[in-house]
Amino acid sequence: MRKLFGTDGIRGVAGEAPLDKRTVRAVGVALAISLKQTGKPVRVVMGMDTRESGPWIAAMLAAGLREGGAAVANAGVITTPAIAFLARKHGFSAGVVISASHNPWQDNGIKIFGGDGYKLPDNVELGIEAEIERVLEGSGPRVQGSDGGLPEVNESFRAEYVQFLLEAVPGISLDNRKVVIDCANGAASSVAPQLFESLRGTVEVTHASPDGRNINLNCGALHPEIVAAEVKVRGASMGFTFDGDADRALFADEHGNVVNGDAVMLACARDLQRRGELAGDLVVATTMSNMGLEAAFKRSGISMLRAPVGDKYVLEEMRRSGASLGGEQSGHILFPAKATTGDGLLTALLVLDLVHRNGKTLGELIADLKNFPQVILNVKVRERKPLDSLPSVVEKISAAEEELRDSGRVVIRYSGTEALARVMIEAESEEAMRRHAEAIAEAIRAELGI
Repeated sequence: MRKLFGTDGIRGVAGEAPLDKRTVRAVGVALAISLKQTGKPVRVVMGMDTRESGPWIAAMLAAGLREGGAAVANAGVITTPAIAFLARKHGFSAGVVISASHNPWQDNGIKIFGGDGYKLPDNVELGIEAEIERVLEGSGPRVQGSDGGLPEVNESFRAEYVQFLLEAVPGISLDNRKVVIDCANGAASSVAPQLFESLRGTVEVTHASPDGRNINLNCGALHPEIVAAEVKVRGASMGFTFDGDADRALFADEHGNVVNGDAVMLACARDLQRRGELAGDLVVATTMSNMGLEAAFKRSGISMLRAPVGDKYVLEEMRRSGASLGGEQSGHILFPAKATTGDGLLTALLVLDLVHRNGKTLGELIADLKNFPQVILNVKVRERKPLDSLPSVVEKISAAEEELRDSGRVVIRYSGTEALARVMIEAESEEAMRRHAEAIAEAIRAELGI
């Protein structure tokens, strides 16, 4: 069982284990040792989002990588998918991003991509964890004291990534539309303005002034209602909003309605199907996607598979099933023909292109998506005991499943990135949905709450 890696890398409060200086350095040493097993020279490209802890974490990680025998290149502040792209393009052994994605500024994390641009499989992460333990226990290379700093930022990396995005969607244009972009005061702030301002339209950029502590603060993909309101106020035709490292995107339509990942998958799947590019008429979503999406797909002759939450698990299922589209309700959308990981900026460009080619607004393209009422309650927990070992929780879950058997879904899981239990219920009856969600959340709170 993994102790350090969650569903998206190693994550925690900056300065506290596992993101204390000694452990971060050990992660670098362990990663370098693991990569050396290929017998080839080890080269790693690093980037980070805009948190104030990013530079010191990157410096400690780089020091560990060098101790383990790796050379390090620095892309500076840049999006997570940009690092995946650069690792693959330049033949790096791995790409590393210092980011906690949608988490608040106090948190940070370490995300690792292989040289192929894909996130590491669980078994590889387990091997790295074992090496980290050896380093910390003293049976591996000793973790030294000085850090040596970061290499100078290679400014050409960002330009290469912007060029890749533009080439991925040839001829993309705003067609003189006005759009609003919310950069979440995160990594998108370093890329999105340059990218979108070349597209022949009016671009109004918001939340692109990071100060190290305002990342995701009342903005970005955690708060899509913010960009939706701006679309209405500014009379724009569409809005885009990203999370802290810009690997996911949510949208607002021309009426100022929030458009989540489910709706984006529906629009993209139908477009790919019309062009004969939706392999097997199949889409991979997750356990969190709404039953309404499944119903809309069915009307279009599209099948939907559900993977565990986490974009890397979606991608693993896509590779198994041969699907050409997948994603999460939260805005990670995967286009394997275009990129190896979820990319919010790429998704935004592809949605713009879809709207242009279909001659319809985003709202018109998803008008028939009727979601079941859905609620997600987050319960802070002090530990992650197996839920099936808690009789009171099992009782409440069983009661909900029995009543909602033919008219809803119950999904209870621990977050892979935060100390939370997530209670998700969908039901035709909103009253039943809320009643059962609150009952289950209260049972978890009584057993494990802080």
